[in-house]
Amino acid sequence: MAESLERRGHAAVVPDLTGVSAGGPPYWHKVVAAVRAAAPSDGPLVLVAHSNAGFFVPAIKEGLGERVVACVFADAHIPPGEGMVTTAEEAFLPFLHDLAGPDGVLPRWTDWWDEEDVVAMLPDPAVRIRVAAEQPRLPLDYYTQPIPVPAGWDTVRCSLLWYGPPYDAVAEEAARRGWPVTRLPGTHLHQLVDPEGVTDALLKLSRKS
Repeated sequence: MAESLERRGHAAVVPDLTGVSAGGPPYWHKVVAAVRAAAPSDGPLVLVAHSNAGFFVPAIKEGLGERVVACVFADAHIPPGEGMVTTAEEAFLPFLHDLAGPDGVLPRWTDWWDEEDVVAMLPDPAVRIRVAAEQPRLPLDYYTQPIPVPAGWDTVRCSLLWYGPPYDAVAEEAARRGWPVTRLPGTHLHQLVDPEGVTDALLKLSRKS
């Protein structure tokens, strides 16, 4: 998608977040630091987050300051208006506990699921191999550490790109908040299956008109 955006004349940065769990908790400030280090030095910014990275958007926005003009959540969880949040809901923790090894570290994300489910999300074998190889193994406490949500983070344009289940409830919440919501049918990693279509949708959502 970064390549697609570049071809269309937009600067695009994909921060490397694979090392944010190094050194132990808290992790959120390392996410913010990694994004700040990768961001261009000037000009307006649009933040695009996928999956549970959405929970970090308020802290990242605060770290980048007034330059952030829009936040797009691509099949991503959306944080509350303020307070604290974790990247895993209480009901999901038993599943994660069962996956964690004796060292408290989880397998790679694609190893959480049955092979047929991963193939459905990533039908291209070459892409599937590359994605699996690039994944970090995260500690269990990455999913339980609280992340601050500064009040007023959502005063900029916020929108949701929704691929499908299980993000139906997220789409309903985004609509309840008055955000623009676009449905682009696909699985959770649809940006790797149809990067051009996802880029089209993101560009529309990031603009005020």
